[in-house]
Amino acid sequence: MEMNRLALDGQRTVVTGAAQGIGRAVTERLLDSGAAVALWDADAQTLKATCAELAARGTVHGIEVDVTDLARVEAATQATEEALGGIDVLVNNAGIAGPDAVTWEYPVEDWHRVLDIDLNGVFYCCRAVLPGMIARNYGRVVNVASIAGKEGNPRAPAYSAAKAGVIALTKSLGKELAGYDISVNCVTPAAARTRIFDQVSERFTEYMLSKIPRGRFVTVEEIAALIGWLCTRECSFSTGAVFDISGGRATY
Repeated sequence: MEMNRLALDGQRTVVTGAAQGIGRAVTERLLDSGAAVALWDADAQTLKATCAELAARGTVHGIEVDVTDLARVEAATQATEEALGGIDVLVNNAGIAGPDAVTWEYPVEDWHRVLDIDLNGVFYCCRAVLPGMIARNYGRVVNVASIAGKEGNPRAPAYSAAKAGVIALTKSLGKELAGYDISVNCVTPAAARTRIFDQVSERFTEYMLSKIPRGRFVTVEEIAALIGWLCTRECSFSTGAVFDISGGRATY
């Protein structure tokens, strides 16, 4: 599929979980549209390889960061501001699926880990990056939620709860920042074939596919296309909104 070039020349962007999967696809789309990208990821080895592979496509700046650690997120924000001169766009993508288990048997440690990465990590990144956007009166924030946050997937209670939290956080931020030229939106994809599939059973994968009217999984490039537009100046009025990309699964 040929992708059009988005109006992102000169935009200074951060993508979390950028080394692979949806995050890498978003990074590539932003780079190809003229943006500079700081890739934040906890996987140092994959991050280094991805930065090397993408260096020829534009300005890339890799930072190893654990989004569950506020101090490290704040340090990464400062390092990115110094490297790029500011942050205009934040894409909160880092996340994990967690184990396949019913709620009453769900491991408590995994519950905390999923919520910490998938929800607290989004809060920490917004908390660290937004003051700079407010000071400049400009910003675009895109949070990657999930259709699970709307419907609740069985045997994925922590993931579903975390993504529902991301949707609610997005709505709160949209209202809080409505007086600035800062848009905060989220996307709710159906499942895409990324390494997150390694964390779930084949039974669960088949369940997710059976719920999608289009009869296939969404591609990371399709998700990146939607996120890319939400990062542009053209997305100037929609805020606190939920953009569906579920292949017809969502009914609201």
